[in-house]
Amino acid sequence: MSSDSEKTRPRAWFESLDDPSERYGLDEVVYTDSKGGLLQVVHDMDALRQTSAEEWKAVFERRARKNEWPYGSGVWGKKEWVLPDIENDNVVSMYEGHTNLFWAERYGREIGLEDLWLKLCGNSHTGSFKDLGMTVLVSQVKQMIASGVDIPAVACASTGDTSAALSAYAAAAGIPAIVFLPAGKISLAQLIQPVANGAIVFALDTDFDGCMDIVKQVSRKDGVYLANSMNSLRIEGQKTVGLEIAQQLDWSMPDWLVIPGGNLGNVSALAKGLDMLFELGLISKRPRICVGQAEAANPLYLAYQRDFEVFEPIAARTTVASAIQIGNPVSYAKAVDALRRYDGVVEQATESEIMEECAKADRTGLFNCPHTGVALVALRKLQARGLVRASDQVVVVSTAHGLKFVDSKLAYHEMRLEGVVSEHPNPPIELP
Repeated sequence: MSSDSEKTRPRAWFESLDDPSERYGLDEVVYTDSKGGLLQVVHDMDALRQTSAEEWKAVFERRARKNEWPYGSGVWGKKEWVLPDIENDNVVSMYEGHTNLFWAERYGREIGLEDLWLKLCGNSHTGSFKDLGMTVLVSQVKQMIASGVDIPAVACASTGDTSAALSAYAAAAGIPAIVFLPAGKISLAQLIQPVANGAIVFALDTDFDGCMDIVKQVSRKDGVYLANSMNSLRIEGQKTVGLEIAQQLDWSMPDWLVIPGGNLGNVSALAKGLDMLFELGLISKRPRICVGQAEAANPLYLAYQRDFEVFEPIAARTTVASAIQIGNPVSYAKAVDALRRYDGVVEQATESEIMEECAKADRTGLFNCPHTGVALVALRKLQARGLVRASDQVVVVSTAHGLKFVDSKLAYHEMRLEGVVSEHPNPPIELP
């Protein structure tokens, strides 16, 4: 492998999804190609192939959870696959990643699955998988500032988890952060995170899509660096979920990967990580991917029903799965491409289905966020359709910690959650 100090041509760059000849450096402030399409980070695969699959496995195993900066992180332990040209001194890490792949033995047995696992991405610094992408983006911004690029602040629109991750990592790096949140549509636990970390927090009388429009305007006008998932640097960190799952399953793949989807950067990131594992020979089995959406915010599901021939943004309605309450997902095109490559399907979940499945799973020792509940409902529907068999190995990606969503869980058990008739409540018994 090349050493960190070796100065050669860039080993990763931005590239247009539609025109591979249109390239930009990762140190350029750019989010879309010349026609407004999304960019992707492309790696010099020929350089990565100079190291064999077995050597890569050994490198990743050797670095895991160790204290040599910054390689103990689940993201930065795979630095050459993520952001190979960054200086280690500019990495902003909280040793994210290496989250538990939990064998849901009891819950799996109850629903008729012998080999069910949950990738608990919420067991992270700010309590969600967004840490994986934000460590990469903020590290790149820190390097750009160090090299003289004028970036006054980093900013994002958020339904909660993105703002928490951005605020924490920006605070650690000493970079000002600005977040735009839809007022009254995120949990108190999510709201307090950016407030506590010192970000400038704007609560706007709109939904996530409205916040996204505004943050893009602010980015163009004032030069703040856009940190939403339309910035493909985030995808580079989030793709390590797939790499970790492979590593934790002894460099194999399950039959199914099930993941909740809102803005859809997560499923495109998952597929990108799998692509690299295949191309570099670390795995040989191709899993199928299922994306679960809340029925109240289901533009991908509606498009899937029409074989992705037509996509129409919708006005997302209120859902307990607030982090995926998005009607016009930025990464739609990337997600469709990922689903086509991995024989993917899309399912949806009603509010009652989400809360009931969370309650059932929690009774077996889990503590799921509602977005994980969406994925679990999707899994149950795959079983009902005969797509998932009892002998299949399934990994459900749990995107956030349940403690960030205690309001809806408590309301469910106290039988006061609007629109939901609790079937498995367990309210506190009040005594003198």
